[in-house]
Amino acid sequence: MCVAALYDIHGNLPALEAVLQDVRQADVDQIVVGGDVVPGPMPRETLRRLLDLKLPTHFIYGNGELAILAQMAAARTGSVNYWGTTSGARPPESIVEVYRWTAAKLEPEFEPVLARWPKTLKLEIDGLGQVVFCHSTPRNETEVFTRLTAEDRLVPIFEGLHAPVVVCGHTHMQFDRTIGKTRVVNAGSVGMPFGEPGAFWLVLGPDVQLRHTPYDLAKAAERIRATSYPQAQDFAAHNVLQSPSVKEMLEAFSKAELK
Repeated sequence: MCVAALYDIHGNLPALEAVLQDVRQADVDQIVVGGDVVPGPMPRETLRRLLDLKLPTHFIYGNGELAILAQMAAARTGSVNYWGTTSGARPPESIVEVYRWTAAKLEPEFEPVLARWPKTLKLEIDGLGQVVFCHSTPRNETEVFTRLTAEDRLVPIFEGLHAPVVVCGHTHMQFDRTIGKTRVVNAGSVGMPFGEPGAFWLVLGPDVQLRHTPYDLAKAAERIRATSYPQAQDFAAHNVLQSPSVKEMLEAFSKAELK
């Protein structure tokens, strides 16, 4: 079995469309969508595209999905019980606006869909053995770690899994590193990469292939600007046409990573 892992799409439908063309050429048997399909500029269209795929497709949730579900619930209860941040604190108002906009776009049709997604997934993949898929770490979807995080901080998280490979995302930068006896691979981000623009994903089986798919960034930015997404201009400029640098993001994440 050969599997494509697509993480952190963030409603960037043009990026997803480009990756799916490459997925077809890669001749994979199944797809794993590793969370944070939303929020983003084209949430309904992106979810519908994934749900309509002909290949067997598995989903797990990320902090993005839980944050949007919390907004949907808040419309009924009057209070938000989850913000999707590492600290648990309410994010800046610009992010809250994005959450509310996304929730309004998706409810009620997609609320039960997102609510059914599990936290983790295990698949047996040829050449790799049992692979565990999670959004950030198997225990928590908001924990931050990167290729630079000290191994001794991470070993307690992964050593009890008894799985040779774990695939994660969340920090939007690919890596392939060993933590104790576990190979931990970050799929990168399809829709909001840090570093080189384009779309990042994985092929799993019989080994791990780190993939990068270029696409028409100018046309994608134009499509995104045409949406009613509250941060459409900024998303097009700073997540499509140009991405934050790896150095910049590693420094930012170092302040929030596991201690």
